Amino acid sequence: MVAVSAGRVGLVFVSHSDKIATGLVDLAAQMAPTVRLIAAGGTDTDGIGTSFEKISDGIVSADTGGGVVILCDLGSAFLTAETARDFLEESEQERVRIVDAPLVEGGVAAAVAAETGGDLDAVVAAALTALQQTNTTAGHTPDDATAEDIVRNETGEGTDSPEANVLSRTVILVNKDGLHARPAAEFVNLASTFSVPITVNGTDASSLLSIMSLGLARGSSVHLSSTDPAAGPAIDALADLLESGFGEN
Repeated sequence: MVAVSAGRVGLVFVSHSDKIATGLVDLAAQMAPTVRLIAAGGTDTDGIGTSFEKISDGIVSADTGGGVVILCDLGSAFLTAETARDFLEESEQERVRIVDAPLVEGGVAAAVAAETGGDLDAVVAAALTALQQTNTTAGHTPDDATAEDIVRNETGEGTDSPEANVLSRTVILVNKDGLHARPAAEFVNLASTFSVPITVNGTDASSLLSIMSLGLARGSSVHLSSTDPAAGPAIDALADLLESGFGEN
């Protein structure tokens, strides 16, 4: 069992169903193993509804020093969560954020942001990305891009486009299930360690939901690129991770 890292933002998942909240903790823990994730689902007797006591206890349990983000499923869950926060000391209330974002998608994105060491603002922002449309085809590199296309893009030969100076590398996914949740989270965690902007098939490499929305399966071409001249090592590290198969081969 991986130990929870002190000082990271903790998460509380509030659902009218104990099974939904518990299941979401199980899912998010696969991608954020060192983040304190607390299920606060159902009533005090595990019936359908919400529990002031479960949420209050969850807030205390989730806080390892970095504050707490709460995500809820339905309207009354927000009301119960807000009541639980209101009963905290004023200084403690400032360290607890309730985010109105899709519970599953927002919860997973928030968990990964916390895993990478994001502060309260960063974790909240990650959860809110679930409200945005992330699956856009603009700027995507076709899966059937030829080697010549890739070389011309990397070197700038044969084009006068401003993209001539873009650093890029294209690799083929080799792991059986492609960029599903766990490897996508591992990829995003690595991307978040670099300060340079990198895109994957035209989408932000540090956004879990954006990466997963690409639906990249085994055999897909993954095009990494950046306009930052210092991005070479980051692109190579990410490409090497993709080519490694994430230990799933």
